[in-house]
Amino acid sequence: MTPVLQSQVEKLTLEQYELLPAEQRVEVFDGVVYDMASPSQTHQALSMQLSTVINNYILRQKGPCSVFTAPFDVKLADQPLTMVQPDIMIICDKDKLDQKRCNGAPDFIIEIVSPSTSSDDYIRKLYYYKTYGVREYWIVDPKRKLVTVNYFEEDLVSVQYSFDSVIKVNIYDDLFINFAEISELLDL
Repeated sequence: MTPVLQSQVEKLTLEQYELLPAEQRVEVFDGVVYDMASPSQTHQALSMQLSTVINNYILRQKGPCSVFTAPFDVKLADQPLTMVQPDIMIICDKDKLDQKRCNGAPDFIIEIVSPSTSSDDYIRKLYYYKTYGVREYWIVDPKRKLVTVNYFEEDLVSVQYSFDSVIKVNIYDDLFINFAEISELLDL
């Protein structure tokens, strides 16, 4: 992900962000706009499988949380504007939703690494998600076949699992994601 406006002097505001064309996928960090590449087939397939597993669990539990997938805006900060579009997120506080976006940190986020976004996912987003109160952040890297789990409530940062693991979603007592099944299903 590279800055759209390298020599941008003024920071982008929410009003300016909302005027961007709907088909232009961008994220904004501290008022600086970054273009987002279209996701690959593998990225989309992983996103679909992971969001299905999580959504089915939440539906069975009949809990207050909802699953959202990209593109769906999450405004982490107003001044300067920080607006992201995580690949998958769980939002449990319905008051954060206003029909346009999530205003504040989701409880859980998954980012699926693309070759052009790996430093963003591992460094920039890790920093912002932890700083703004995301409870748990997973980085799913299909190329390296690794899942990095960051559980910020317990300061348990960067525990890595291979794609043949069954991984617990820490914000729940009994949600486990079997990456071996997903890998086999997607032929990864």
